Amino acid sequence: MATDSDKPGLLERLSNFLLREPEDREQLVELLHGAYENNLMDADSLAMIEGVLQVSEMQVRDIMIPRSQMDVIDITDPPETFIPHVIETAHSRFPVIEDNKNDVIGILLAKDLLRYYAGEDFEVRDMLRPAVFIPESKRLNVLLKEFRSNRNHIAIVVDEYGGVAGMVTIEDVLEQIVGDIEDEYDYDEDEDNIIQNAEGQYRVKALTEIADFNETIGTNLSDEEFSTFGGLVVNQFGHLPKRNEEITFDGLHIKILRADSRRLHSMMVEILPSIDEALDSLE
Repeated sequence: MATDSDKPGLLERLSNFLLREPEDREQLVELLHGAYENNLMDADSLAMIEGVLQVSEMQVRDIMIPRSQMDVIDITDPPETFIPHVIETAHSRFPVIEDNKNDVIGILLAKDLLRYYAGEDFEVRDMLRPAVFIPESKRLNVLLKEFRSNRNHIAIVVDEYGGVAGMVTIEDVLEQIVGDIEDEYDYDEDEDNIIQNAEGQYRVKALTEIADFNETIGTNLSDEEFSTFGGLVVNQFGHLPKRNEEITFDGLHIKILRADSRRLHSMMVEILPSIDEALDSLE
């Protein structure tokens, strides 16, 4: 009688399934999908393996945050000026520039600002960590290995002329393997799609149905072409927006809170006052 110990484990069954050595990447992917269809691995495992294969073929330029969208700190600004920006963006690391975004002189860790609040002598320049510069063409698997070995979590991307093209973080690379990584500032899946932050200001999930948005906010947006509010917003941008991009339409001001290279996740929506309301406020 066979016992549980006699039954082949997952790795053994998967190895047996892959005995036919694939000749190229396409055959490997085909075998992996066959393993999934034969219940040798689950959907999440398959997606992660495919993500690893994809990362080995991608370059930094494919996922970097462009220079125009980088959240930076100017070394000439006093802490009381840039700290509100640090709090609003909620990043853990910030490139510090001098004069312009082509002149990155170091990286400031948000946690180092605790010294400012502790009343210690605080000079931003003394707090800076060295910035790591990498070319746009660097492959993501190589970058991930370097991130792990030097314990660095952010790199400044430079173009062929030595100018700053953007930046990339270890989270950006990992998201290509495991999907979007949520943090403590992201939505809880159990939260409502629309959450009011203040009078006339709402946090809205991209998957919110336009009909539900209209009912909650009191708008009259058409859902003939798009069923979700996120789909409508992406159409208004004309491209997949990135975090902190903003747009105004139909009396609404939209600021992107969360988005990755695949899709839009959440937005801050502010209802703009009508012309009549604006005139009344002036009286």
